Amino acid sequence: MTIEVQLTRRAALLGAGGALAGASLAGTLPAHAAADKQGPLNAPVARYSVGEFEVNTLLDGAVNLKEPQKTFGMNVDADTFASASADNFIPADAFRAFFTPTLVNTGNELILFDTGVGEGGRPARGNMRAALESAGYTPEQVDVVVLTHMHPDHIGGLMEGGAPAFANARYVTGQKEFDFWAAMDSEANGVTKLMAKNVKPLAEKMTFLGDGGSVATGVTAMAAHGHTPGHMVYMLENGGQQLVLAADTANHYVWSLAYPEWEVRFDMDKEAAAATRKSLMGMLAGDKVPFVGYHMPFPAVGYVETAANGFRFVPASYQMHL
Repeated sequence: MTIEVQLTRRAALLGAGGALAGASLAGTLPAHAAADKQGPLNAPVARYSVGEFEVNTLLDGAVNLKEPQKTFGMNVDADTFASASADNFIPADAFRAFFTPTLVNTGNELILFDTGVGEGGRPARGNMRAALESAGYTPEQVDVVVLTHMHPDHIGGLMEGGAPAFANARYVTGQKEFDFWAAMDSEANGVTKLMAKNVKPLAEKMTFLGDGGSVATGVTAMAAHGHTPGHMVYMLENGGQQLVLAADTANHYVWSLAYPEWEVRFDMDKEAAAATRKSLMGMLAGDKVPFVGYHMPFPAVGYVETAANGFRFVPASYQMHL
């Protein structure tokens, strides 16, 4: 493409004069070092309304990772993965992973859903406490901590400096999820080791739920098994409005949503996880209910529409601020 610019003789002379003046000043002004680049920036908090509920998504952190097909689309060939990525304007050799707990103020209780990676993930992750404080709250104000499942990036923030991070909270998790991991030897794997350190000491303050169980008025558990044996999501309902906290049902806005049958490394039962993904996303699309995805691009809130053989993620704009 060629761009042609026509200058009058007067404009050309003025431009030349400005250039000469600039050259003259350059020799007289003091020299300054260029400002340092500050790197990627993410606001740590986003706030939405669901009826009278105040919903805050809290960025625990984000990291750039290589070789995404080792995590997503494990059951498709490299050309298919690359083509799908290119069609959606994302590279096939790298991705950015987000980690986003959610804080809900119902007006009666302050409820935190998942706790992030915790102090061991800092500085890139483990920043949920700072995000919570940016939202105007303190850890001591949290009344309820809900654990959607026991993976380390969800339970890592339960402890801080060897003590409970939310000193005044009660805890809620799925009965099936807790029982599955608790039955294993505490040294069996990374999940059981962290569960023994962070979750089991809090068991006496825990309430265990099944499908349809209530955390609080307007906050209902929904079974979404597959990612883990007892993985749960939660429906928020207030004032005629709804929002689903979908946890790890879909872990990428393209590779999980557009291609729900693509296998994900961290889904323990890959067939069940795919069925759950299609079922939940189909419900969200059909009912036009927004959702928070723990690993969606921050601020992690959006809608789902049916597209081809899967779904398309539509980021929320101002709908939940009206």
